[in-house]
Amino acid sequence: MKVKTILISQPKPSIENSPYSHLKTKRKVKIDFVPFIHVEGVSAREVRHQKIDLSKFSAIILTSRNAVDHFFRVAEEMRFPIPNALKYFCLSEAVAFYLQKYVVYRKRKIYVGERTFEDLSSQIAKYNEESYLIPSSNVLSPSIPKKLDELGVKWVQGTFYNTVISDLSNLKNVSYDVLVFFSPSGIDSLMSNFPDFKQNGTRIAAYGLTTEKAAKKAGLRIDISAPSPKVSSMSKALDIYIEKANKK
Repeated sequence: MKVKTILISQPKPSIENSPYSHLKTKRKVKIDFVPFIHVEGVSAREVRHQKIDLSKFSAIILTSRNAVDHFFRVAEEMRFPIPNALKYFCLSEAVAFYLQKYVVYRKRKIYVGERTFEDLSSQIAKYNEESYLIPSSNVLSPSIPKKLDELGVKWVQGTFYNTVISDLSNLKNVSYDVLVFFSPSGIDSLMSNFPDFKQNGTRIAAYGLTTEKAAKKAGLRIDISAPSPKVSSMSKALDIYIEKANKK
């Protein structure tokens, strides 16, 4: 079956020349962006109720841009002056680059992983005397606490924002050839909004092992997956799949 329409379960990229823009032009497909989940910030008061004192931490582990935004938001609400000596451990270059929105990059101690938490953990292991805070959503990959415990470092996870299922009722009578997911929460949103969803000929694209597991658990068939040793991005994985599917 040919691919003519794709739904990306995330907000539309803010940059004009995104990989999906190139994919749309190259393959002559329709690509829509609808966030299946959204983020709601947790108040500083609620963070305090988690018994989190920002002054007790010498290092921050940032796994996403949302984590960056909400850490600094809560710090501001608490009127906590961010110490210059604070160490930042960023999951990827994209997260580290985004950190520049709040700090002068060259004047801070920033450590960057390549893509996965396993990559970043090698950096964390070098600084096992630090006290780490993970500002995250209410949904944190279980592999992260497991790895930190294996490293034997002192760490605390704080819920600084919540991942909430979006209302997708406007998609009830709309169908797409490919649905693209980047997190287990996206899969949860699909099944929550459409409990009677039947995949049939719809192709499912999943990014990351945890997303794949969630999709399989929900009884979905995965047709496109990323990343892989040869394909690092979802846009590339879609490109390869569409090339094959549309030749038939």
